[in-house]
Amino acid sequence: MSPGRPHAFIRLLGDCLRQAVKTSGALFRIIVPIAVGVRLLELVGAIKLLGQWLAPVMALVGLPGSMGLVWATTLVTNIYGGMVVFAGVAPGAGLTVAQVTVLATMMLIAHAIPVEASIARQAGTSFRAMAALRIGGALAAGALLHLGYTLTGTLQQPNTALWTPPPRDPSWNGWALGEARNLLCIFLVILALLILMRLLERFGIIDALTRLLRPVLTLLGISERAAPLAIVGMTLGLTYGGGLIIQEARAGHLSRRDVFCALALLGICHSFIEDTLLMVVIGGHLSGTLAGRTLFALLVTFCVARLLRLLPEPVLDRWFFSRQA
Repeated sequence: MSPGRPHAFIRLLGDCLRQAVKTSGALFRIIVPIAVGVRLLELVGAIKLLGQWLAPVMALVGLPGSMGLVWATTLVTNIYGGMVVFAGVAPGAGLTVAQVTVLATMMLIAHAIPVEASIARQAGTSFRAMAALRIGGALAAGALLHLGYTLTGTLQQPNTALWTPPPRDPSWNGWALGEARNLLCIFLVILALLILMRLLERFGIIDALTRLLRPVLTLLGISERAAPLAIVGMTLGLTYGGGLIIQEARAGHLSRRDVFCALALLGICHSFIEDTLLMVVIGGHLSGTLAGRTLFALLVTFCVARLLRLLPEPVLDRWFFSRQA
């Protein structure tokens, strides 16, 4: 190894560390106050009330009303919170594999809306547009899956969960410790991603991957500059991909349409590995949680890209884009 290489790597590490602190700081300013707000909503029973409101909606996707509380918890908190509630109410609901797959796919598409839509807002998209896209998308995907499974008669056997999550510590100390662990994990993952992205750029791997994906990305309306960030979000999660997109958007490297299309794709289809496996262990089938979700995300992103091209700028400014970027 030449003498200059260790120094170059140290400089790279220092640059990535500074960027990780900056990017994480921007995310933490979003996540921490919203996490406290969500905690307070849980304590006053607002999430249970939302579950009651959603109970009639569950019939549209072939689910019993009790699943409204599961989805409400997922929408406001996260997938883990929804899994805990599911473990409590599912045994008495008599669900089939098809029903659990429908619910699991909806949970994957629409969860942690206060946090994740706020992250998308910091990148330049409208909070309400992203929230509506994900919640409406979850209902549409759930209805399509329900229709498909009903017409074909597939996955109608009783569901058996492979794993039940342990109960959460309800105390403030337990909640605070859990949130602190989450924030530390976010910082470490972002740091690792920034280093990985720099190394992949240096060795030309990102260029090769972008060339390989160019036809699909062009069809979806996602630019080459946004492609690696979209891939990060799809594989690891919207928090990480969204954090990098915020950084690129504020640096002026991405257009507003690029940002919206990339976040539309990530909003519906992100965290391929972790989140999908979580839904498998409660009984969700890969035909919906992975294959169906991916195809649905590609279709929605294609339609969104075409819509953004047709609408005039004043309409986009009012309904689709945020001025907070």
